[in-house]
Amino acid sequence: MASSIPRQVLAIIGTGGMGLATARRLAAGRTVFLADASEANLASAAQSLRSEGHSNIHTQLVDVSDFESVKRFASVAAAFAPNNGNNTHKTIETVVHTAGLSPAMAPAKRILSVDLLGTANVIDAFEEFVGVGSSMVCIASIARFGAAGLLAPEMEAFLSSAPREELAVISTGEKKDGAKSRNYIMAGVIASQIVGENPATAYAISKAANILRVQAAARRYAERGARINSISPGVILTEMVRKEMEGPSRAVIEGMIESVPLKRGGASDEIASVVAFLAGNDASYVTGADLVVDGGFTAGPRGALSTEAAKREEVAKQ
Repeated sequence: MASSIPRQVLAIIGTGGMGLATARRLAAGRTVFLADASEANLASAAQSLRSEGHSNIHTQLVDVSDFESVKRFASVAAAFAPNNGNNTHKTIETVVHTAGLSPAMAPAKRILSVDLLGTANVIDAFEEFVGVGSSMVCIASIARFGAAGLLAPEMEAFLSSAPREELAVISTGEKKDGAKSRNYIMAGVIASQIVGENPATAYAISKAANILRVQAAARRYAERGARINSISPGVILTEMVRKEMEGPSRAVIEGMIESVPLKRGGASDEIASVVAFLAGNDASYVTGADLVVDGGFTAGPRGALSTEAAKREEVAKQ
């Protein structure tokens, strides 16, 4: 017998390791909408969740690089949301965006389309469907630190606030009608002179842009009573990372894991736990923030330098 109790809606874009782990963590008692570009991934994720007792699971094929595709998904998910005392505007409680491509999975332009433009599309498409108490969490990456020094302040400003149509020029190279010439030039410089054909640079720039878009959206979301944050995972041992380790990046990834203070890679469940925190009431005063979840990788060098400095000071005293 179907329950008559209204269920809040959880929308998850990307059903890979982190997306599925998040669904498992947050699905109980909610109507769950899963989006992915792969029918096989959707079917597998839905079956897994249903086998664990989560019956209210819906799936939809979505191409995050296509704004209209994302908007249709957001609209369908919102239609299932409870009225929350407002008969004219239904809102989605939780949105988690995990979809993305790694450098080993696609060429630079496709990575920019999915990882950079795709996140902008998700933030914009769901904006009208969030309200008081809603939360969005976007998955970025510590790869964003690889963009340090590559982007001038005006480029960061462009990535944070340019309209989607102008942002898309970075991946398509095609100027849209009405695109401002200055922004078009900026997009061209980022695409040709900074990214070029390098998938790793495209990934780093995309993840840096994700955080900039989240920060820029924080005020708009707050005006609706909603919050938006991002997470920058380190080496999380998902299928995506395993694919990376099948290629030339293996030594780099193994070296990263070895240099992590906790001496291991992370698990998808550990990211899902942080998503749950950001999406819940315990993080009610957190918005526009990025939480680094990397086992201490980015902090590690500072600790190593401090240790070396202490050793030198000790030697000097002798």
